[in-house]
Amino acid sequence: MRKLVFVLFVLIFLISFAYAQNNKPIDSNTLINNSSFYDGKMVVFEGEIIGEIMRRGNYSWININDGANAIGIYIPTSETAKIKFAGKHNVKGDIIRVEGILNARCQEHGGDLDIHADKIEIVKKGYVLEEKVNPFKAVMSSIFFSIGLLLVAVVYKYKL
Repeated sequence: MRKLVFVLFVLIFLISFAYAQNNKPIDSNTLINNSSFYDGKMVVFEGEIIGEIMRRGNYSWININDGANAIGIYIPTSETAKIKFAGKHNVKGDIIRVEGILNARCQEHGGDLDIHADKIEIVKKGYVLEEKVNPFKAVMSSIFFSIGLLLVAVVYKYKL
């Protein structure tokens, strides 16, 4: 009986370990440089949503940047409801994880590399970045603008 429990424990551990290894995100450089190897295989990719959500009927395009490259993700439009922030100026986009099929040269979408996923998982919520204005720079900018405006008025008046 102890041997059976031990064997079951080891088997569960190995299955859990294998699943954890397969569920580990692959970086964009690896996916791009080894696209032939990953073509048609299930991959996990994680990164920040950037740009706009491009809705095309029942499916939508999003771009995910992992810090090195961005990869286009083709997902059901219903999944885009989970997205609250897409990265742009003064906005940090949601960090998401997608699990889907990598297409090295997707015939359906013009031969580009993309990932077709059925769902997304929000790993970390995005947020609006606070823009901090340096008071010294603001004052100096106002002074230089005023001097420039004064010089333009003098040149215009005396047509130097």
